[in-house]
Amino acid sequence: MNRLRVALVLLAACLPLVGQNRRPTRPQVSRPDGETWQVIRKNCTRCHGIDDYAFFALDNAGWNLLLETKHQASGGYKLADNDRKLLLDWMVQKFGPTTKPFPRTYVPQEITTFFSDPEAHRLLDRACTKCHGLDRVENSRFPEERWRVVAIDMRERGAVLADEELERLVEWLGRVWGTNQDK
Repeated sequence: MNRLRVALVLLAACLPLVGQNRRPTRPQVSRPDGETWQVIRKNCTRCHGIDDYAFFALDNAGWNLLLETKHQASGGYKLADNDRKLLLDWMVQKFGPTTKPFPRTYVPQEITTFFSDPEAHRLLDRACTKCHGLDRVENSRFPEERWRVVAIDMRERGAVLADEELERLVEWLGRVWGTNQDK
């Protein structure tokens, strides 16, 4: 009886997402080059991706503690001192205490109205140009999910975007500056 109750609770929690084919948005992290990538590839990626790191913003001691506690159940975290230093230095540089962690719970909402070109350009001017020029946006071609990650990241860095604006912008960017455009 308890199993049935648990199953029903889980099903009820998932139904809103199933109908919309929505799931929480995950960050996309560019892998490092050279020795750091070799350490990550050899020691980390057989169990998890590097995008998991973007959910944190820790200093060296915090990253070391997180790695130690997360890996206790799997027999411990064993790295050579040089490999540990390379990994921790990269993690602090990329996901240190001065960065903002990627939100864990953003689930895209369904939109029913869509931006026209002038509306999207007005929003881009308002939300993006305080920090950078629009050439960074105009010269990029991403699928919709990647645009969503970029928009959420920019919002975390200070761009003023409500959820509906963000989703309408993501749809427009995917339609106008998506990966299948011939520009």
